[in-house]
Amino acid sequence: MGSVHAYQAAKGRRYEARYRKPNGKQGAKRGFTRKRDAEIWLAEIETSRAKGSFIDPQAARATVDMLGPIWIEAKRHSMKPSSFAPVETAWRLRVQPKWGGWEVADIRHTDIRAWVAELTQSTGATVTIRTFGVLASILDDAVYDGRIAVNPARVGRIGLPRKSRGRHVYLTHEEVFRLARAAGDRKLLVLVLAYTGIRWGEAVALRVDDIDFERGRFRIRRNAVEVHGKIHVGTPKSHTGRAVPVPKFLLDQLAIALQGRSRHDLALPGVDGGYLRRTRSDDGSRSWFKTALATAELPNMTTHDLRHTAASLAVQSGANVKTIQRMLGHTSAAMTLDVYSDLFDEDLDAVSKRLDKGARKVGVDKLF
Repeated sequence: MGSVHAYQAAKGRRYEARYRKPNGKQGAKRGFTRKRDAEIWLAEIETSRAKGSFIDPQAARATVDMLGPIWIEAKRHSMKPSSFAPVETAWRLRVQPKWGGWEVADIRHTDIRAWVAELTQSTGATVTIRTFGVLASILDDAVYDGRIAVNPARVGRIGLPRKSRGRHVYLTHEEVFRLARAAGDRKLLVLVLAYTGIRWGEAVALRVDDIDFERGRFRIRRNAVEVHGKIHVGTPKSHTGRAVPVPKFLLDQLAIALQGRSRHDLALPGVDGGYLRRTRSDDGSRSWFKTALATAELPNMTTHDLRHTAASLAVQSGANVKTIQRMLGHTSAAMTLDVYSDLFDEDLDAVSKRLDKGARKVGVDKLF
């Protein structure tokens, strides 16, 4: 059982509530001006212990500045560098400056909701959602550690903005070849991206022995991403490898380009034989990709949009959803459908036409 004791402070008589923690150690809270207030507080502590919902008042005084770096370090080791970089930026630029000095027990749902509303006005949906996620996850850890009973970021409506999905840019075969011609020395890279759908990092990490010329496949086993000027090589985004079909015309061109190369050499290297760094020109000037787009008189797009083009061309060739899922390395066919639902609109039209044809075959007109 706990107890209440009086003591003399500089400003007069004060009361201290002493209690026993679940681990057997003694805790205390001082500064009550009335004995009754100390007794009420102590009764709440005793009740929470009996219910198994005890929160150590001292532990609840931990600040976001104390818990945030621990969470960030854990993420540094569990996330890919390209995924970790924006998370660390969100913590450093937005979460820590706002919440660093707050004790976790003092953070309220309404405080977080107001902050999210401010973020929504000043930055995009993706950054707002990511930044909120950092704070919410740190507070999750506070719950797991028994510092707070409920995460204020996980109850009620926060009012997160919705991400707007822009329209995909799909190039035709003719437009792809126009772009490849305009890309000059990088035409093979353009064709690889547009006809296989592999990611930029997967393309620049591709090595000669990853190409199966007999079966017509790329074995995607690595991903190379540039973060803060440094190349990091790891597993593909899905953490698993995959086999990607490659058209014969592209295999033929690769065979010519790779003559004399070692099996361990990069298949699509930069000018120095190392990893190709995004889309800047060799002299560091304007993006070679933007220049090629302008020369080919094509709409503004990114190299990632060539992945969408690959999906579109595959659908036109008769590929089904499951095949495209495997080709692109999506975790599920549902994800593929969600991203590329617009590519399958013609399938809906075809279904209605086939149903109509089948019904007319058996004489549906005679029913009416």
